[in-house]
Amino acid sequence: MTTTDTHQTEFILAKPDAAGPNGQIPGDGSQVDVRTEEMLVNMGPQHPSTHGVLRIVLRTDGEMVLEAVPHIGYLHRCAEKIAENVSYPQYVPYTDRLDYLAAMNENWTWCHAVEQLAGLELTRRAEAIRVIIGELCRIASHLVSFGTYGLDIGAFTPFLYAFREREYVLDLFEMVCGARLTYSFFTIGGSTHDLPDGYNDKVLEFLDYFEPKIKEYNDLLTYNHIFIKRTANVGVTTPEIATQYALTGPVIRGSGIPYDLRRDNPYGLYPELDFDVIVGDGEMGLVGDCWDRYMVRMKEMVECCKLIRQAIAIYKDTKPEYRLKVGRNFKAPEGENYTETENPRGVLGFYLESQGGPMPYRAKCRAATFCNLSVTTEVCQNVLLSDVPAIIGSIAVVMGQVDR
Repeated sequence: MTTTDTHQTEFILAKPDAAGPNGQIPGDGSQVDVRTEEMLVNMGPQHPSTHGVLRIVLRTDGEMVLEAVPHIGYLHRCAEKIAENVSYPQYVPYTDRLDYLAAMNENWTWCHAVEQLAGLELTRRAEAIRVIIGELCRIASHLVSFGTYGLDIGAFTPFLYAFREREYVLDLFEMVCGARLTYSFFTIGGSTHDLPDGYNDKVLEFLDYFEPKIKEYNDLLTYNHIFIKRTANVGVTTPEIATQYALTGPVIRGSGIPYDLRRDNPYGLYPELDFDVIVGDGEMGLVGDCWDRYMVRMKEMVECCKLIRQAIAIYKDTKPEYRLKVGRNFKAPEGENYTETENPRGVLGFYLESQGGPMPYRAKCRAATFCNLSVTTEVCQNVLLSDVPAIIGSIAVVMGQVDR
């Protein structure tokens, strides 16, 4: 951390003549009145606990944080303006760079928004592919959240465990598109390729291996006494605060509000699939604390496995039609549309306005982490300095989506 606007601490002696010649305080029980002044501390923009180039200005009094104000914009890339100057399919790779830890889900939201605008109805195989790949990406994203959150708290081993399993997911992504971070696999009308032969067997093999590992994670970190002390009753976001700040994803579900677009405003194959919406229940402290937000992600990985198995069963009964033929000169009809999906970090939405051309006249992104980050000032009042990384880590922001 770096320090700015430093104010010197003042020591005021109740008995001015009680101090020794070098300013020592005598050990005779003399009363000393100590008055400290507030200090502004920069946490970031280059700081491991900010999960990206995020600057948090902390107003502190000793070890207490009185106020925390996020400062963003260090990663702004004019993403929305770019969308208005390239064709609809050409913008898919740019969505990879929004939430680069859940790039498949970002591709999905953009393509779904364009398809809704154009009135395209995908084949069942295309929808099944999106659920399989999208939920795999949710697992990969939650694994990063789990591993890096352990680092924020001071535990290094969970990070190694999480990335060990994440490598399996990235290998599966490499099988379908050749990439491991930014994929551009989903496209307007479906996906760039069908799933390769034997792919679903590989996925099921991974799920059989992965599901028992979640209990291992819980034994390692979730129910660790020190971890609970660092996260329970810390950064409490009440249901009232969650709704006032329009929080979404694991952050609002951690506050006990069962809001999940996959169930509440379903798209794709989700209306046919059976899964539970995980919410925080105050198991270790108050509902909506850091531990609840963390635990929602851990339990959601179990639900992801259930969804993937169901989608694979549907995929096996479909015809080999994985993409609509929209052509390179695709043009959306005139009109406007707002479409949102449930991404690993919350609701991601795109507003699109078309004038009938090959590119949108106006594009606007509703980023989940931008809204979730806004609650930082509210929950970082009168907390310890060491609680700030725990709170920010539980929100799990990705600055590529915040700044755009």
